[in-house]
Amino acid sequence: MHVRDFEGLVGRARELAGEGRRRVLGIAGPPGAGKSTLAGRLVERLGGLAVLVPMDGFHLAGAELVRLGRAERKGAPDTFDVGGYVALLGRLRDPGPGGVVYAPAFDRALEEPVAGAIPVPPEVPLVVTEGNYLLHDRGGWAGVGPLLDEVWYVDVPDAVRVPRLVDRHVAFGRSRGEAEAWVGRSDEANARLVARNRNRADRVVKVGP
Repeated sequence: MHVRDFEGLVGRARELAGEGRRRVLGIAGPPGAGKSTLAGRLVERLGGLAVLVPMDGFHLAGAELVRLGRAERKGAPDTFDVGGYVALLGRLRDPGPGGVVYAPAFDRALEEPVAGAIPVPPEVPLVVTEGNYLLHDRGGWAGVGPLLDEVWYVDVPDAVRVPRLVDRHVAFGRSRGEAEAWVGRSDEANARLVARNRNRADRVVKVGP
């Protein structure tokens, strides 16, 4: 994955980390855009200055999605615990003295969230969070934006993003036919919803193959 002006992004993230209080940087974009890869590279370059907290840790559990009749739409805005995510962002912005904040992760092999998997020590000055709906402005998602100091939107051509997304589903156990059907039915509907708020981002990050 090639990110234009990656060094400039690292520099801006360092500036956020050096502004004197805990900052939260959001990285948004459609499924398969490379958000987690970019966020991981940024955090790695920043060393102990940043921790990555993915939005995907707030996926509802598979059993709950089945109970709600939403399992076939997993990844849509109403298949996440947005209230829990907003509450965590609030704690991350103001962690209080001496307290480690624990965030959930998402295990792609299990397709389930894992509670308390990511420790965020109070001395870390920057939290990077990434996910599809950081710029979404409907329902509880409208509470996310005010808790982020900056949001970057990862923009990648569909001709690159969609095959990458299919390959990812195949890598985690779906047949190619199942993966293509899921992407066409579910992921691309979500991608269109995410793209609607692209112009609300503070920065658009161009990404190539």
